[in-house]
Amino acid sequence: MNDSWVVYWDEYTSDTYLYGSEITFHGRDDVEFHNLLMPPGTVIKQWYSRTNIQMNRIEPSLPLIDGEGEYQVIVEMDCLPREHFLFRLVFFDRYENEAGFVNIRDRVTTFKCPLKTYSYRLQLINSGMTEFHFHYIIIKDITDESETSSEKV
Repeated sequence: MNDSWVVYWDEYTSDTYLYGSEITFHGRDDVEFHNLLMPPGTVIKQWYSRTNIQMNRIEPSLPLIDGEGEYQVIVEMDCLPREHFLFRLVFFDRYENEAGFVNIRDRVTTFKCPLKTYSYRLQLINSGMTEFHFHYIIIKDITDESETSSEKV
């Protein structure tokens, strides 16, 4: 059975690059972003799998994943023709030490996280973009049905 989660851009501004940014929320699945002066490499938006709700006042927006599964990320985002998006999944161990990362440059990317992953973050990073429409991201747990059926035999 495949599980999937949809991740939206919530209106939290604490994890969004606001300096010189013009952000318009047309709907839950349509966020328009403009910023002509943002330097490349800047984290535009960040989502978390675990948070301290009392301290940060935001809830986790990413599903919990484990190091034994394989996952797929599907990005629904519109950029200008010569511009490209860059997402980065950053994995952390129990002590908040970075355990690895995966760069996402394609609309569909498959990944496995490190075995010692305790939490992770999804970062939208400026790779030279000046404007885009963000719709949503789907994170799917991929289950190989041939493996599960052969295990039952």
